[in-house]
Amino acid sequence: MQTLVQVLSEDEITRVHESTLKVLADTGIRVETALGRKYLAEAGAKVDENTKIVRFPRRLVEKSLKQAPKDFTLGARRPGWDLKMNSGNCVLCADGEGITFYDWKTGEFRPSTFDDWLHITRLIDSIDEVGVYWSMVERGMGETSHPDFLKYWRHLFGNFSKHVQDGISHKDQAPWLVEVLQVIFGEKETIRDTHPLSFLLCPQSPLVIDEQYTDAYLALQGYHIPLAVMPMPLMGGTGPGNMISMVILGNCEILAMLCLIQAAEPGTPFLYAPALAIMNPRSGLLASGAVENGLLGAAAVQMARYYRLPVMGTGGGTDHFIPGIQAAYERAINALLPILTWPDIFIGPGLLGGSMVLCPEQVLIDAEIFRMSKHTYRGISTNDEKWLDEVISKVGPAGHFMADKSTRDSLRNGEWHISRIGMHGTLQDWEAAGKPALLDELREQVQQIIKNHDPLPLGEDVEKELDRIEKRMQEETIPR
Repeated sequence: MQTLVQVLSEDEITRVHESTLKVLADTGIRVETALGRKYLAEAGAKVDENTKIVRFPRRLVEKSLKQAPKDFTLGARRPGWDLKMNSGNCVLCADGEGITFYDWKTGEFRPSTFDDWLHITRLIDSIDEVGVYWSMVERGMGETSHPDFLKYWRHLFGNFSKHVQDGISHKDQAPWLVEVLQVIFGEKETIRDTHPLSFLLCPQSPLVIDEQYTDAYLALQGYHIPLAVMPMPLMGGTGPGNMISMVILGNCEILAMLCLIQAAEPGTPFLYAPALAIMNPRSGLLASGAVENGLLGAAAVQMARYYRLPVMGTGGGTDHFIPGIQAAYERAINALLPILTWPDIFIGPGLLGGSMVLCPEQVLIDAEIFRMSKHTYRGISTNDEKWLDEVISKVGPAGHFMADKSTRDSLRNGEWHISRIGMHGTLQDWEAAGKPALLDELREQVQQIIKNHDPLPLGEDVEKELDRIEKRMQEETIPR
């Protein structure tokens, strides 16, 4: 049977839900977008325009939960890479957005560049475990004008061919983004049906929905672009000082945004995606490697499953800035717990130091942690053909099973997890190979992937149309 982790009981989940409804109805959320307040008022919320506080009656929350689709697909340019939500599968989403690049060979930490962004985007495009794009590092592109804006999206879709999750920072960018999507993916109805792009919004903890980014998303209405909502309260700072209250706060912020989005456009695909995190009580900084992050990530997945909403799980962070012992044990234990609750998407590979530092070799390490965690989730298969009592009797005392057909079948059918990285032979094998370090092996793999991986091209017609859009953009500047 499959291995499942449960950190909240059914009664505790119900209590979180009821506590959430009470906070939303009595305390409310400060909604800074006037357009959002308008939609919510029309949907039956109680809106105070002086304070911008919106209170949500139970019936509005329940209606919004019913309106949100439970089964939809996140599309991709690459054939065979559409991701069906709530289908029992789990893929990785790249972590984001670091500002520093670490070259472990030289020991250099430096600001990230466009080439770093390009190389890491191609790297994650090549890794089968990664199904969803985030921008992993600052891109070094400027992005102050229309052509800069187009340059980013053009490079993104040209170098990553699976599902893209990203956003825009201003509502005036929406028409340009829609035009780019139509050039690459097809007309409005195609985009509505296939969902090649999803959008990420982060409410401001505690209990604030911002104006700028929410209005930017609302400007894309009509295209049913899936929305992932990721509040990031910090326990003891912008969040309360214990874990169960953190679950309640994150749930409040997500369900409030759900109500706003369903009021604006009923039936919009929605992903439950809180990043509940821990504050280091000694410094006030994010404690990315704290084991409580894994517990909170698992609790968040359970809440999403209670609502039957597709879910993006978080975890796997580290406080350390380089690959090594501390990064390894922190990332592994904090990834395993939420993965065993089995989200649709798990966020996290590749960044160190509280998601501020990119190390390409760490991406490959984290992909292996994910593979091992998935194997752990699959658990111990107990299908009828797995009970080899007859084989045990046939081999008998002092025999061996290496030549038996059942062993070969088990190898072929995934009973073993065979690691793709590291040393798994004898001491003599390792010494004969020159005592290689794991990071040396991974550095070579990274360099070979970057050198040899050919992303799926956009196509000549698409490139020509993007050229025409860029030419029109030359005379305009995106408001900031």
